[in-house]
Amino acid sequence: MDISQITAEQLQLFIFILLRVSAMVVTIPIFGNRNVPVRAKGGLSLMIAFLLFPFIKFHLPPLEIFSLILGMLGEVIIGIIIGFAGRLAFAGVQIAGQLIGFQMGFAVVNVFDPITSEQVSIIAQFQYLIAMLIFLAVDGHHVFLFAIAESYRIILPFDFCFSVELMQSIVEISKDIFIIAVKIGAPVITALLMTSIGFGLIARTVPQINILIVGFPLKIAIGLIGIGLSLPLFTKIMGRVFLAYEVKLNMLFHLM
Repeated sequence: MDISQITAEQLQLFIFILLRVSAMVVTIPIFGNRNVPVRAKGGLSLMIAFLLFPFIKFHLPPLEIFSLILGMLGEVIIGIIIGFAGRLAFAGVQIAGQLIGFQMGFAVVNVFDPITSEQVSIIAQFQYLIAMLIFLAVDGHHVFLFAIAESYRIILPFDFCFSVELMQSIVEISKDIFIIAVKIGAPVITALLMTSIGFGLIARTVPQINILIVGFPLKIAIGLIGIGLSLPLFTKIMGRVFLAYEVKLNMLFHLM
């Protein structure tokens, strides 16, 4: 394409494409993490926008400044909603790790998470990294990259509409955080809870035993063994969650 032949309308359309693509790239899992360099995010956004530009046939009507700003804001919101939906599963994984770590006695054993720039449980960080590997293994990133192109087939520029149905759908998807956390953490949390009950019974029947000294390393061992044994279940659950994103994103596109 000859740059000298690019019209103002084509440039305006490219900016709209870049806004939506950039908002998605900086919010979707893996690519939108804080430890990914800004230049890499910008380069990926420009590359995707250049690839999409020849295939998007849309003629922008003459617009006023106010309508133009609303249209640009709508493109950004579309990208943010898609990225937000993608991060919910990882939030559920971190909640499960926090609960497991608390039951194991790791309430104060935190590490610095470069992705969120916060102190998180070491168990939560471990499970988050495993979830990232599963996400890449099942080609979850391909689902989101395909969703960027698919969004233009369903939602053209200036077609975004924030409805009550869309808000309800986002709330429904948000509950997956707690569902995923319970499914992942239930086996280990149950084992640790039964261990605590057993220690309570022992403390009542044999008060000479120092349960605090005996129980602390034993709960850590049971927790680590439980995490290891539940990894196949963890992998299966997260694989299904990531593969189900295609249906959820398509539903959000139609509601928008």
